[in-house]
Amino acid sequence: MRLAGKTCVVTGAARGIGRAIAEAFGREGATVIATDADAAALADLEAALGCRTFPLDVRSEEAWDALERFAPAVDVVVNNAGVTGFEDGMVAHDPEHATLADWRAVHAVNLDGTFLGCRYAIRAMKARSAGSIVNIASRSGLVGIPGAAAYASSKAAIRNHTKTVALYCAQQGWTIRCNAIHPAAILTGMWEPMLGTGPDRQARMDALVADTPLRRFGRPDEVAAVALMLASDEATYITGADITLDGGLLAGSAAVPG
Repeated sequence: MRLAGKTCVVTGAARGIGRAIAEAFGREGATVIATDADAAALADLEAALGCRTFPLDVRSEEAWDALERFAPAVDVVVNNAGVTGFEDGMVAHDPEHATLADWRAVHAVNLDGTFLGCRYAIRAMKARSAGSIVNIASRSGLVGIPGAAAYASSKAAIRNHTKTVALYCAQQGWTIRCNAIHPAAILTGMWEPMLGTGPDRQARMDALVADTPLRRFGRPDEVAAVALMLASDEATYITGADITLDGGLLAGSAAVPG
């Protein structure tokens, strides 16, 4: 029970990585407050896990203020909610053809949501001067992604803001830690618009992980395991860090099986 006695907020918790994190935290004894903008999916999650829930649009300052009134003191905040920009189909997100509206829409969720989540976390943790903030960034924030410029930019900014938050909290004399997890290709619903449902789905999947040394997509529970470690008291000397889950992709030259 590595999180026994801790209250943990997880954003974007209704599906994918967020749901896996909420499940893992609950198994380890945490009081989980699962948030999501999808009220119906949030209700399903509450029924399945028995956790507390709170509808939250991470883009909205007013919504975060309401969460602060609902949960004024917490021990862990996981800023997981995010979008790729392809949720409604494939649109141009390259540096030449992306529209400003599409660029801003991605940043509003990914970057503004993380900023507001970190601000909420600091305010909710500073009375005890301790806590853990876990930001879900991306391998795409560590390298350039020509076809997803807004997503890559937003995740790179999350990486930098994580370090800023970590340093600020340490500067105040608080043991409020802030770390970033950088998943690569984790098989969640976010990939569905790119994979499709046609006969070439498996070929698309294989192509997307062809340069990954471990030759597969990652699983949400593998990301949740790292979030759990960072949230727990096992990681009290880790702050401002980047942890990459990418099957070896950024280790160097891809290993091709013989």
